[in-house]
Amino acid sequence: MIVHKSASCGCCGLWVDHMRAAGFAVEVRNTDDLNPLKERVGVPYGKGSCHTAEVAGYFIEGHVPAADVKRLIAEKPDAKGLVLPGMPMGSPGMESPDGRAQAYTVELVGRDGATIAFAEHAAVP
Repeated sequence: MIVHKSASCGCCGLWVDHMRAAGFAVEVRNTDDLNPLKERVGVPYGKGSCHTAEVAGYFIEGHVPAADVKRLIAEKPDAKGLVLPGMPMGSPGMESPDGRAQAYTVELVGRDGATIAFAEHAAVP
């Protein structure tokens, strides 16, 4: 897995740690401008986050849990990748000290750029 991120992004580093703990070999590439990469791999407008990864021919945008990435690789859908827009509290790398988490949906990005729900993650009060 190659992760493209800003050198100063702490939550991106925590997501990298999450992926490594899940068994992924991760190469980090720090860059100041991720927009050309996001355009190249096909991240839909408005679905961006703070880092973009490439793995097994797919892109992973944002704080997507490792279990969702493993499912994507195992199922091999005809798609561009997964997106988790924004930075939801409680997602990997965005954990709260008290364990709270907001509900969020990881979306699958089709070859045409359309998105559908891939995985639902419940809120933790």
